[in-house]
Amino acid sequence: MAVARTVRRLHRGMHCRGGGFPAGTKKPPPFRRITPFHTETHSFPQRQQRTYIKGTPRRENMHIPKPSFTNLFPLFRIRQPHVQQQQRTFSASLSNAMTEKATFAAGCFWGVEKAFQKQYKNEHMKTSVGYIGGTDSHPTYKTVCSGNTQHAEALQVEYTPSEKINFPSLVEFFYRMHDPTTLNSQGPDRGTQYRSAIFYHSPKQEEIAIQVTAEVQDKHYNGKKIVTQIVPASTWFDAEDYHQKYLDKNPHGYECPSHFLRW
Repeated sequence: MAVARTVRRLHRGMHCRGGGFPAGTKKPPPFRRITPFHTETHSFPQRQQRTYIKGTPRRENMHIPKPSFTNLFPLFRIRQPHVQQQQRTFSASLSNAMTEKATFAAGCFWGVEKAFQKQYKNEHMKTSVGYIGGTDSHPTYKTVCSGNTQHAEALQVEYTPSEKINFPSLVEFFYRMHDPTTLNSQGPDRGTQYRSAIFYHSPKQEEIAIQVTAEVQDKHYNGKKIVTQIVPASTWFDAEDYHQKYLDKNPHGYECPSHFLRW
C-alpha cells in the first residue's frame, strides 16, 4: 500500500515541496495532441487544398457536411440519376401527350392567323400558316395560288387543352370569324385554295367538328347552308417564312374583308 501511494504521489508531482519534480528529473512537455491538421496547409489527394489556422481545433476549420439520406445509403445515390431520368422522360411525354393540333382553312391565311392570335392572345398557343389537302409534294405559294395543286391556305394551331382553349371552342370561333356558306371563296378571294375546311387529326375531332357545325347551322345560318369541308388532315407543309405572322410584320397588309366576328 505504501509503495502504491508513493508511486501515485510521484506521478502527480506532490512528493516534494512546491509540487515540483526531484532534482535531475526532466520535466515532461505539456500535453498536446499531435495531428496533421496543426500545420498551415494540408493537401488532400484529388481535392481542393484547404487552409487551417494554426493552433485551433480542426473541427472549427473544417466544413463537415451534414449527413444526408444519399450519404447513408450509397446504393440509392447510384440509382437516383436513373430515377430522375425516368421522371424527366415521363414529364416530357406527358406534356407532349397533352398538346393537340387543330387545322383550319378559311380563306387567306394571313387574316385567319391574325384572328386566332387576337382571340387567344392570353393562352399558350402556337400558330403557323401553310398548305394542306393537295397533291403536290413540294407546294409553294405561287403554285398553290394557281389552283393546280388543290392545296388550301390553312392555319395550324398547337395548344394545350384547357377550359378557355379546346377543340370545340376553336371550331366555334372558326365559324364566327369567316363566312362558311360561300364555296371556294372568301370575300374577293376566289379559288379552291380559299375554301372553308376543317382538317381533323383524330376521330374525336371529327365527331366534335360535325356536332359544332350542326349547332352553328341551326343557330346562326338557318337560311343558308354551311359548305365547310370536314376531312382528315393530310401532309402539312409550312408556308414560306415571310408568310408567318405576316400581319404582325406588316400591320397595314391585306386583310380579307370577310374576316370579322359574326356573333
